[in-house]
Amino acid sequence: MLIAAFAFAWMNLMAKYLQDFHPMQVVFFRAFGTFVFIFPYMIVKKIPIIGKNYRWLSVRGVLSFVSLALFFTVVQRIPLGSAVALRYTAPIFSVVLAYFFLKEKVKFWQWISLIIAVVGAFIMKGLDLRIDTYSFILIMLSALLVGAVFVIVRYLGNKEHFLTIINYFMVFSIVGSLFFLNHWRMPLGDEWIWIGLIGTLGLVGQVFFTKSFQMAETSLVAPLKYMELVYALIFGYVLFGETYSVWSIFGMILVVVGMLLNIAAKRH
Repeated sequence: MLIAAFAFAWMNLMAKYLQDFHPMQVVFFRAFGTFVFIFPYMIVKKIPIIGKNYRWLSVRGVLSFVSLALFFTVVQRIPLGSAVALRYTAPIFSVVLAYFFLKEKVKFWQWISLIIAVVGAFIMKGLDLRIDTYSFILIMLSALLVGAVFVIVRYLGNKEHFLTIINYFMVFSIVGSLFFLNHWRMPLGDEWIWIGLIGTLGLVGQVFFTKSFQMAETSLVAPLKYMELVYALIFGYVLFGETYSVWSIFGMILVVVGMLLNIAAKRH
């Protein structure tokens, strides 16, 4: 999980570094870089391409594509650490959506944890003038869509191979981003390296992320995903000179504490 978080953090860093590119072009290279690796593997291993639940797989693909596009858009507009922290509110929405659509029980301390995380998000928005209202709405919408994706993946359970689910995400992202082709520009020089790294790092993160959940309990490995925020804060400070006020850090801490309390509540 630590390797996965590190890879995702670098992927987000590349997306911010390429802020001269249209966000949809960044989405394309993120998806295509992963697709060229997993699709041939699926063919060789005879892993289903279409799957049985193609409707829900398609919905998952669309929601993931839109969420990623919104996230990359916001990453180019506000500090990297703030974008990552606010997107970590996704479990809030997944718990609420699972409560209504999957009829999952939500314990008292889970509701408390969600309130804590929401308060943290609004503290970050209200006290950090670099987070404009438009960016805040976009990143919260991105988190909402990620929460919906969590619920869909949970609904699919073991009905589909995890690579089939990931492949739908990549295909819809590739196709969707092509609609914005007229906003693209040709990469120059070292930019080819950075756009290549986005897809490669996304693949590495996805593989290690999945393997971590296969090897250990969710309650043990999930909290380590929040190291991505630590990496983002360090990268943002060292490479972009991003600094944060005490209140911004406090808001981030509340978001993380809220999500960790949610995990602990579900575990017990």
